[in-house]
Amino acid sequence: MPADPLHRSGSAPRLPSGRTDPASGTGPVEVRRSARRRRTVSAYREGDRTIVLIPARMSEAEERRWVTVMLDKLAAQESKRMLSDSELADRADQLSNQYLDGRARPVSVRWVTNQNTRWGSCTPAEGSIRLSHRLKGMPGYVIDYVLLHELAHLLVPGHGARFWELLKAYPRTERARGYLEGVAAAGRLPQLDADGNE
Repeated sequence: MPADPLHRSGSAPRLPSGRTDPASGTGPVEVRRSARRRRTVSAYREGDRTIVLIPARMSEAEERRWVTVMLDKLAAQESKRMLSDSELADRADQLSNQYLDGRARPVSVRWVTNQNTRWGSCTPAEGSIRLSHRLKGMPGYVIDYVLLHELAHLLVPGHGARFWELLKAYPRTERARGYLEGVAAAGRLPQLDADGNE
């Protein structure tokens, strides 16, 4: 497994109504085609279901692409609303139950503003998890990955094979790691002025 982006600074298939896309981290996705809809695509949540509205003439490939785009857009919009510490703790419990058989039980989960070189950290002896405020506004699946990563550290302290085996259960691990690596890399790029000079 490559170096871990947490400790240093996709596509959703078309699904028949009622099916869950495990890679998206969402509930069921329902695609509705409309002959009256010409160019626009929209999506919204209806309970735990995501409804994606597309033009009837759209090809299967375009539909798959737009479902992915809209799921990511909704996730980004939802993650911009800052979860409170108690909501973060509730989400950690949900992730532990879903991916770690409920074995990881943190005593505290909270946002912090003093982590500028890490996305998250964990102190297993205290059962505490801290997430960097820099995660605000990132897609929900990325925040879920960081939470799950730190939850796994409550069970396995290092980054050995046992640790990565736990994270294999989360279907968006590689995508979230790639996202975080991209953000970290962008932070190291020289800033260019309007003329393209450093």
